[in-house]
Amino acid sequence: MSRSRRSTASPPRIASGKSRASSRTGRLDVTGSALLAALLSATLAGALALAAPADGGKHDAKFGDNTGASLKLDKKFKGKLPITELTEDEATMHALNRLGYGPRPGDVERVEQMGIEKWIDQQLDPDSIDDSALDERLEKYPTLKMSSEKLLAEFPPPALAAKQAAETKQDYKEQMQEKRRDAVAALAEMNNGNMDKAQEALAKVLGPGRIVAELSMGKIDRAVYSNRQLEAVLEDFWFNHFNVFAQKGPERWMLTSYVRDTIRPHTMGKFQDLLTATAKSPAMLFYLDNWLSVDPTAFKERQQELAELRARYQTFFGGGFRPLGAQEGEGAAGAAGAAGAEGTQGQQKRLQQQDRGLNENYGREVMELHTVGVDAGYTQQDVIEMAECLTGWTVKEPRRDPEFLFRPAFHAEGKKVVMGHTIDAGGEGDGEEALKMLANDPHTAQFISTELARHFVSDTPPPALVARMAKTYESSGGDIRSVLRTMIYSPEFWSKEAYRAKVKTPFELVASTARALDADVNITLPLAVWVGRMGEPLFLCQPPTGYSDKASTWVNTGALLNRLNFALGFATDHMPGAKVDLADLFGEDASKDPEMALTRATDLFLDGQLAPTTMQTLEAHLSDPQVLQARLDDPVQHVNEGLLSGLVLGTPEFQRR
Repeated sequence: MSRSRRSTASPPRIASGKSRASSRTGRLDVTGSALLAALLSATLAGALALAAPADGGKHDAKFGDNTGASLKLDKKFKGKLPITELTEDEATMHALNRLGYGPRPGDVERVEQMGIEKWIDQQLDPDSIDDSALDERLEKYPTLKMSSEKLLAEFPPPALAAKQAAETKQDYKEQMQEKRRDAVAALAEMNNGNMDKAQEALAKVLGPGRIVAELSMGKIDRAVYSNRQLEAVLEDFWFNHFNVFAQKGPERWMLTSYVRDTIRPHTMGKFQDLLTATAKSPAMLFYLDNWLSVDPTAFKERQQELAELRARYQTFFGGGFRPLGAQEGEGAAGAAGAAGAEGTQGQQKRLQQQDRGLNENYGREVMELHTVGVDAGYTQQDVIEMAECLTGWTVKEPRRDPEFLFRPAFHAEGKKVVMGHTIDAGGEGDGEEALKMLANDPHTAQFISTELARHFVSDTPPPALVARMAKTYESSGGDIRSVLRTMIYSPEFWSKEAYRAKVKTPFELVASTARALDADVNITLPLAVWVGRMGEPLFLCQPPTGYSDKASTWVNTGALLNRLNFALGFATDHMPGAKVDLADLFGEDASKDPEMALTRATDLFLDGQLAPTTMQTLEAHLSDPQVLQARLDDPVQHVNEGLLSGLVLGTPEFQRR
């Protein structure tokens, strides 16, 4: 699309937009629009399937007349970026969609005015960007600032909460249900449409469930409203790379700190620092069971030592004294005290823990998924030796005060050999030296570069690009920012083949839709529910692989229909907890002209870059009664801009990034 067309189509801005918007969206026939969505989804699904084919992401939608030509862009706009195949509009949309969660109204113009290179430089230096507005928005989520210990105290497990309240589990359950009813009843007298529904849903989230709910809402708010867009994208990327599962044991109480203190501060730093931080995180230690991993011989010797201490002191203290040298939570002795006081349950627990030994889960995954990759040529013996390096790396008290703790008594001493490297630092240093070795291994440089290129460039990233990124990784000591810069300053990143070659995940779609609509989201929980409904429930991916980053996972007719329904509900101002005002964006003159309204929608949400086949499909439905909202008793035509917007947001072009 030419810039002249986009500028002439820009609507006038009016002051009376809110009342006009409500009058239009209020006439939506939900059943009729759903039928229209079903008809369109079958037509558009095939086009979306072509968005990222196996040959590297080539697509058949051509925008402008620059096919096969090298474009000369203004140096003030592109700087030193090697953009030769995309127009300014395309390059700007590409940057906003790949290095962020898509444009908000006016973002394309702002980036083009300041220059795309300058915008990218700012994104690579997030501390230079003011994000105080987001910080203020996140104040409504108090759990985001709490430590794991504080979260356990404020939101104890139901069984513990019942015990603390001297109630039975059933009584506690009924009490919580009554609190939910009271919270909902308090909202009954309010009459605020969508906001009421969202408040009601949020009021029902009590107890430990509130932790993950607020973390999910904060994650979406960050993606939608943060000015530090690249940092938000990388936070999601690295969490997925170092995935943990919120519903495993006490994991949910550790999750907030994991995101806030482990992932976010290291998104663009040294990979070795990020790797070590995750390895020492209670969330990762518990998720992959390394907190239980001990040297079998050392553990048995320690158990024997504690047994002798118990026998020595039992006579004098009646079993109520923890033997000198035993630590809280260490084996059976630390957990249960002397045998005379622990009872049958404590004895059974002690017998179970007597068989504790080496756990290979983290030792294997830190190599296969986090660093060198499955094709690095390591052996099962390497996995065992890596696990031995990390013995004694545990969690102090997972259900009371989950902090990293190294227990020397449970560590496997002596030399270890991992992938040909001898590890002999001793104690906690064994694990640190092994992680440093993995972080600086050439296979890790290749693996991490491939993962980054797959996320930001193509499902099948060009080998030459990956090689250059890996070279930068090695020369910079694994500096993530430097690797990203190499990627962004590559011609492959700005190629026509890479343009809209990626399909948005449900989370990316929800965030980009909220941004495109310039939505005012006061309660984000319904959006988080939609992310889960479309197949990507936040913080609930059970396997350590994390969610897939490939189009094949997310592309099918059923998924597109679900995405269309989401877009329709959001754009027509039927999303609980959110307010959408299209009137101010479209202008008064589009309210009675369906063709103009469609042009405005494609300009607003896609910068006018819509494939001819998709445009023809949409134009064929402009006379549909659901779009025109014309009735026998009301012959005046009122274009349903919300419905048109929802259909445009459901197109393959918007599903891509």
